[in-house]
Amino acid sequence: MNNPIVNWWRSQQLKLSLKRGDIRRAVQLLQEIQKSGATFSWLEKLFRDKLQLERYSQEYKRETETLTKQLKEVSQQKDNLILIPDEEFVKYIYKIFNLIQHDEYKLQSTGIDERIFDDLESRLVEYLKEEFSKNPDKQLFIKLEDAVEDINNLKIGQDPDYHFSLSPHVYFMKYFLENVYCTYLAWFLIYQDALLPSKVNILDIAAGPGTVAYGLALFLQSSSGFFDIPQMHISYYSLEKQDAFQFRGLQFWRRYIESRLTTVNAYFRFVTTDLFAWKTQSNNLPKDFFDFIVISHCFFLDPAKRLEANNTYKQIFATSLKKLGYVLLIAQDKKLFKVYDVHQVENQEQEKNIVQKFLGELGLELVWYKYLTSTGSRKSLPSGEFGKFAQEKLPKQMYMNPILKQYFGQKYQSCYTLDDYVILAKK
Repeated sequence: MNNPIVNWWRSQQLKLSLKRGDIRRAVQLLQEIQKSGATFSWLEKLFRDKLQLERYSQEYKRETETLTKQLKEVSQQKDNLILIPDEEFVKYIYKIFNLIQHDEYKLQSTGIDERIFDDLESRLVEYLKEEFSKNPDKQLFIKLEDAVEDINNLKIGQDPDYHFSLSPHVYFMKYFLENVYCTYLAWFLIYQDALLPSKVNILDIAAGPGTVAYGLALFLQSSSGFFDIPQMHISYYSLEKQDAFQFRGLQFWRRYIESRLTTVNAYFRFVTTDLFAWKTQSNNLPKDFFDFIVISHCFFLDPAKRLEANNTYKQIFATSLKKLGYVLLIAQDKKLFKVYDVHQVENQEQEKNIVQKFLGELGLELVWYKYLTSTGSRKSLPSGEFGKFAQEKLPKQMYMNPILKQYFGQKYQSCYTLDDYVILAKK
């Protein structure tokens, strides 16, 4: 009810509240006057307008903060776009590599992108020939013999030292191409799952000559003609004990990869250190920086060495991997099963248990894994049977084979083969 006396009293109380600075009471009285239907005085109108202006100001501030946050998120996404899988390109990779998904975990490959790998292989052979020409023949063969004897320890399950002057060159001849082939497919699988950003920071542990970076660079080269990728920025950290491997890897990279017409910008940083002398507090790896930490074939059979290496790996994961980053592990099948004294058979449950146990020791959680195989079988083929299969079905190393024959007396044709577990994990 509109009572003039009550209205007058409310107006006096509101004026008094404003003088005292009791805004809360003044707002309450203004609401009561408005409900009564009484006409506002000039002071009450002024106070009402002031309150509305403050409310509008707060709403504007909130909207500005929200828009600023959204703009920042969009800007970050623009700077680090995820490469959305191109359907035609994915089909092309499956076709040209003849990829066959036999079951949830087993992926067979008997093909290759010849236009990419033939070029890499021929240029690598040119580079090796030039390097070898710097040594007298007698001295060259002695150096090669020392290096190959060391590297051949891999065949008997021992860990090479890789400390001879031509160890990087022998690695280039005997293992590099196959390992690039494997890492190429690993990056393809990551791309296929829409997990590969255009701005990517990679730490490659026990990097050798940078096989992981070569695999990614060649994969990106393959996409030419299918879609325009945004400007790629790769920050690649090589953590490797042998500086000779780092030097030779970068030397060939500058000669080959940087001469290609590509939108890939790669920035290399080298940390030359022994994993078994690792000090968490004094290392210079950036914190919470890497989108991917990769360990390829650096897993030890000796229990004490394996425990020590795993502890170092866990420290690196904890300090240097981004919260939403991934760990990419590549392990040779026989070596992975040998660690746990288990014989590899055609058994998915056994295989998955081994992978989970392996990740448990590294403090990691499985995202997915694939067994990459040339034969399509988890069981090893007899030597003669595999040789026949390789000659009939697998892509050949046409350029590398002659120098393997020349320097090592190799009698069989080298092929691109796969027998690795590619495991994607997270913290």
